[in-house]
Amino acid sequence: MGTKKKSNVTRKRMAAAVIILSVFAVTALLYGFGVFEYLEQKTYDLRVRLLADSARPSDDIIIILLNQDSIDWAYTQRGWSWPWPRKAYAELVDYMNLSGAASVAFDVIFSEPSLYGPEDDAEFARASRDYGKVVQTVFFSTQSGSVSRWPGDLDVPLFNPAGLGGLLSRYILAAGDSDRQMGAQFPIPELLSGAGAVGNITGRPDSDGLFRRTPLFAYFDGKAVPGLSAASMLAAGESEDIQYIPEKRVILWGDYTIPVDENGASLLRFRSSLDRYIPLSAGDVLQSAEDLKAGREPLLIPEDFEGKYIFFGYYAPGLFDICSTPVSAVYPGVGIHITMLDNILQQDFIRTVPHWITLVFVLAAVVLLTAAVLFSGRIAAAVGVLGGMLVVIGGASFAAYAGGFWLPMVAPLAGTVFAFLASTLYSYSTEGSQKRFIKSAFSQYLSPAVIDRLLADPERLTLGGERREISIYFSDVQGFTTISEKLDPSKLTELLNNYLSFMSDIILESGGTIDKYEGDAIIAFWNAPVDLEDHAARALGAALDCQHKLEERQADFEARYGSRLITRIGLNTGYAVVGNMGSAKRFDYTMLGDSVNLAARLEGLNKQFGTYTMCTQATMDKANLQGTYFGRELAKVAVVGKKEPVAVYEPMTEEDYRRLQPVLEEFSAARILFYEGKFSEALPRFEKLAETDKPSYFYAEQCRYYLKNPGEWQGFWKATSK
Repeated sequence: MGTKKKSNVTRKRMAAAVIILSVFAVTALLYGFGVFEYLEQKTYDLRVRLLADSARPSDDIIIILLNQDSIDWAYTQRGWSWPWPRKAYAELVDYMNLSGAASVAFDVIFSEPSLYGPEDDAEFARASRDYGKVVQTVFFSTQSGSVSRWPGDLDVPLFNPAGLGGLLSRYILAAGDSDRQMGAQFPIPELLSGAGAVGNITGRPDSDGLFRRTPLFAYFDGKAVPGLSAASMLAAGESEDIQYIPEKRVILWGDYTIPVDENGASLLRFRSSLDRYIPLSAGDVLQSAEDLKAGREPLLIPEDFEGKYIFFGYYAPGLFDICSTPVSAVYPGVGIHITMLDNILQQDFIRTVPHWITLVFVLAAVVLLTAAVLFSGRIAAAVGVLGGMLVVIGGASFAAYAGGFWLPMVAPLAGTVFAFLASTLYSYSTEGSQKRFIKSAFSQYLSPAVIDRLLADPERLTLGGERREISIYFSDVQGFTTISEKLDPSKLTELLNNYLSFMSDIILESGGTIDKYEGDAIIAFWNAPVDLEDHAARALGAALDCQHKLEERQADFEARYGSRLITRIGLNTGYAVVGNMGSAKRFDYTMLGDSVNLAARLEGLNKQFGTYTMCTQATMDKANLQGTYFGRELAKVAVVGKKEPVAVYEPMTEEDYRRLQPVLEEFSAARILFYEGKFSEALPRFEKLAETDKPSYFYAEQCRYYLKNPGEWQGFWKATSK
């Protein structure tokens, strides 16, 4: 590596370090100050919505909804108008008691006495006491709370937290900026006295107003009041003791582990809509209870509810509270508590990854993008890496959610884009002028592949070459001198440019490099400067495509220039020296060697055999390693300047090969006889084909010659002209 190149690499490395540190610092600061929070929440919500159906709801939860169908049923069958009498809920509780349900949680605050009188409330309270597992709700607020202290005579299970430390303050319900004191809205005392547990339904939305998480409990007047979901489990007999483990940021509750964030809330894994729990109609439950009591087969048998956690809520228009969640802007409030219970039972909460992991993710993205832009040397590669990184970051975030983690997406995406912009700006300002000069200076002479190589490494603009295997292409137009004599200079130039353009396009599109044009001749090669494992197949395919395209254009050439163009092509695969050759001030990217000369000789050899495309066995064999190519062996020939013969082939399309199969088989049999020196046997076979097959005509002539001059046959055919 030259001193100048070493200096360039060192300068790039220093620039990369500065860009990486600067972009990472800026991104980390923006992330730390919460600038990305809103966008991150929205991308998180997208993950929730798209993957919500992938999580199966718990089979241990049943929802009973008082919907419009229930209201209509009660009016026609029981004569109840709205609101229902409390004995309806008593009947439902009795049926759950009979069924052996784990608990029944009412997402309803019965804060006023029944309109049907004290006996109605007493019936509900009686059913609750008999069952012992009814969960009533409490709501804490500075606006609607009726009491500011916990009722002294209320004896229900509450949590006994341990190890909270500094996290304790996050669970204490505070009035915030309001001058009002935090109050509580409880059910009427008679119903409260019969409750097996009391559950808090107070919500805590995120900064954008969406409910993504909820705490396990809240402190009010020194009491750790469970949420409605946790109260359902306490009423069913779960332990009241919980322990916070700061190192893991989890709450341990018996056999359950509940992850919490820095505010003590648990991030929920939503199950899409509540319909996935197959909610039951309250009317169907009451009808089933009535049928069972009357000795009829109930629609919903008691065994359906055995051991299940039952949630009861209003779902008729205008009756239920709604909130916004990642899965819906209009989501029943009871769904928050149901999702919390589901996550506890199935232990599949979403956990937020530690901030350091996010920052490592950002750093990795910044490093990769900066390196791609500064060291790839190609903007297309850098853009490709950018696109790939955006996909990887998005994919990793979705995969993390599927695995139970919230891995931030926006910060790494921002870092990636910032790194791309900063690196591109640096590259453009420091290297852009040099690359623009190279591209402008050489675009008229070199293939795009060579130019890209020079742009990536300008040091290659020096003399020198390398020995490598390439596939070589020579083509020439038959009788072009005669054609050119018929045209004026402008028409001749137009014809030549037209012909060379579409032939060159085919070669370049196949990955070839145009070496040079010599009048109407095209010289090209594959596998330099860009490595192409299938270079022989590309060269052979390009040659066939060139002949096919030329045939398509013949009518146009005849109409515009009064002549058909017939091109002869020679192909060979072998080792050659490839590189910049010439003087220190003027040089070309070209090739040298015997393999190159052989390809040039084959182009001219077509003339003697009457063929238009000829390749060596080396090209045919190498091409068939990458696919299936067709052709016939023409001869074993020692070209001018060579003593050793090589096998040469006439390549053709599969369609032509199948069509000419009988001719090719007869030709092959005759050719074998010829090379065995059996000219008298080969001659009639070749003569039979000679009228339609030009190589057979050539061989017939050779048979006649060697029949007259048998002593001259050497076991192979020796070309006498170029």
